[in-house]
Amino acid sequence: MAYHSIAFDAALASAAGDDLALRSELRAAFVESAARQLDLLRRSRCDANWEVAAERLHAVAASFHAAELMGLAAEARSGVPGEPGVIRRIDAFIAALG
Repeated sequence: MAYHSIAFDAALASAAGDDLALRSELRAAFVESAARQLDLLRRSRCDANWEVAAERLHAVAASFHAAELMGLAAEARSGVPGEPGVIRRIDAFIAALG
């Protein structure tokens, strides 16, 4: 199942206009950036690294109005490093984007 959000789609459309290839590239770049932050979350072992990765993930999500991912990043930020539940949900969200 693919992720669908009107706000996310509108942000892509606003950035790319009618250029479907550019929309696809932007979506791929968004997924890659979110996946990179998820990798940093997975490797974080201290509170500071975890919080920085969660804040960066939140910023990536906010840049394209991905409210669900913003919520997951906020949940991660308030959690403990390596919390498996939030990592699984973020991973599933990113997988659904692809």
